[in-house]
Amino acid sequence: MNWQPVDDAEAVATEAAQRIITCAAESISRHGRFSLVLAGGATPARAYQLLAEKDADWKLWQFYFGDERCLPVDNPQRNNVMAMRHLFRHIPVKEDQIHVIPAEAGAEVAAAAYAREIEPALPFDLVLLGLGEDGHTASLFPGQEHPQDERVVAVHDAPKPPPDRVSLNYCTLASAGKRLFLVSGKGKADAVRRWRRGEVIPAARLPDSDVLVDKAAWNE
Repeated sequence: MNWQPVDDAEAVATEAAQRIITCAAESISRHGRFSLVLAGGATPARAYQLLAEKDADWKLWQFYFGDERCLPVDNPQRNNVMAMRHLFRHIPVKEDQIHVIPAEAGAEVAAAAYAREIEPALPFDLVLLGLGEDGHTASLFPGQEHPQDERVVAVHDAPKPPPDRVSLNYCTLASAGKRLFLVSGKGKADAVRRWRRGEVIPAARLPDSDVLVDKAAWNE
């Protein structure tokens, strides 16, 4: 892993926003478009606010999601609702640039539909990821295994509510051009410690990733 400790959650969000812009410019220069997979969480939300303030060729961006909770379409706990509030409302993007996971349809139906939706975009240019206190990332939790060749998986019995979710699988996340973890807060310190000493937590199953981590989570 390429670890980059920074001062605090604001610094994580600031650096993340700049890296997204840089990766977008590189991707557009290389193949005329930029595919970005968004993560949920407070630090990514702040990064999206900062991203919305930047100049970009937004019409060439395509937005996807790493995971989603099986909740009604307008539920504020959904990642796409958060992204709409902090990013999409503030930049000139069209509806067909935003690829929402239809998780309200149920985990299996939504996973199959989203696998079809993302197929033309693979591999993604950049995937944003978070880290749970138990070491999970996206909605890939410790102790849960999924068929290795399924690009999008249905998740049941998640250890935090809601129990049903949809997630990009390890193979899809690993195939991306770049992966960027955004990690902040004292509550993540134990997971970071386990990750750094080589425990096979879900996040550690995505090697060659960049990790922005604040001092509270780094805990040295």
